[in-house]
Parts: sequence; C-alpha cells; structure tokens
Amino acid sequence: MAEAEQEDVAPASPGVPPASRGVTATRTVVVTVAVVAVLLLGAAVGLLIKLPGSDTSSTPARDSVDVGFSQDMATHHLQGVTMANIARDKTADPAVRQLAFDIASTQLEQIGRMKGWLFLWGHPEQSVDGKHMRWMTSGTHGHDAAASGSGSETERMPGMASSEEITKLRSLTGVEFDVYFLQLMLRHHKGGAPMAEYAATRAGQPVVRTLADNMLKSQTSESTYMQQLITERGAAPLPG
Repeated sequence: MAEAEQEDVAPASPGVPPASRGVTATRTVVVTVAVVAVLLLGAAVGLLIKLPGSDTSSTPARDSVDVGFSQDMATHHLQGVTMANIARDKTADPAVRQLAFDIASTQLEQIGRMKGWLFLWGHPEQSVDGKHMRWMTSGTHGHDAAASGSGSETERMPGMASSEEITKLRSLTGVEFDVYFLQLMLRHHKGGAPMAEYAATRAGQPVVRTLADNMLKSQTSESTYMQQLITERGAAPLPG
C-alpha cells in the first residue's frame, strides 16, 4: 500500500514542498476526471433524445439546422473550453477563475449533448467540407463570409480567436492576462450568439431549440458580466 501511494506523488521539484506537490498532483487528477465526467454526461443526455418532447418521426438531414448547428456550435464551444481551461490554470483572480470554470463545465456538457445527437442521427461530428454556417440560409446574421469558405481566415466562425491570439493569451500573466482572456471570451460569446438565436427558432428538433435558447440566455448573462469585469480593470472590449 505504501508503494502505491508513493507512485501517485509527482516527482520532486526544487523549492516545492512535498505537501504542495501532492496537492498539485491530486488537483490535476481531479480536474481531468471532472472534465471527462462532464463530457460523458453531456453525451449521455444527447443520446436520450428519444425522451418525451423530442421529434423522433425523422432523422434530421445532413444540411438541416439541427445538424449544422450541432456540428458548428460544438466546434465553436471547443475553443471556448480551451481558453477557459487556460484561464482556470493561469489566473490569480478568483472571479476570473470561477467564470472560466463555469464556462468550461457548461460548454463541455453541451458539446457532449450535441455530439451524442450527431452520433444518434448518423452524421459526422464536423461538416464534411469543413465549411461553416451554410445551415444559416438567412443573410441577416452577418455570416456570409464564414459560410463562403473563401479562405482560412474567413472559414473561422464569428468570435473565434486566431492561433496567434491563443498563443498571445498563453504568454501573458497577471491582470494583462485576465483582461485579454475576458476580451477574447466576450468576443467569442457574442460571435456565437447569432448561431444560437437562429437554431432556437428554426431547428426541427425541440431539444435542439431548447438547448440553443438556453445557450443564448446563459451566454448573454455571461457577456454582461464579462463586460463589467473588463470595465473594472480599466479596459474595453476588442473591436468586432
């Protein structure tokens, strides 16, 4: 038993007390297990689409709002989770850390739901051609460039951070890091809102409409809160 316990302890690091190393190792394991559990929970909920309130008369078509929204929003959410996880691990600000944890937990569960639906419907987790927003046929939401697939930058969905911006986020520390994370996440939320709004009123499956509506409400509330945190730190939202 003693040998098994020793194997769970992280290798010694100069200047780090044994107790701290043990806490760090335990925290890493707990966070990893929690992430997997949340994602599996979301997938399980997604696979329960045949519960009362779901339209099981037909499987959504490949070009339907239901499929397109599930594919694109899951991809959009994945970047949100990535940024939130970076903030959770780097920030020293309790408010930012709690916000990051809430966003990562919520969006992981929602990703699991959408991927569960896609599996049940027999559709891939991502669009075959890699082009986004074609399920939004209305031109009123400003997604024409994203839907066109006319280049690597335009193919990125609204609100998504570039690889350079993610690299910059990882390089920052302190208040500068907190502000940039909040700016990127606020833009990310606002960019995804029209997708949720569109699906909430046009998806064929009631469960998809409900999820999209819940996303819109929660992310609108989070956006207001992030705007407040940015202002309190003497900064302003990113343009666009």
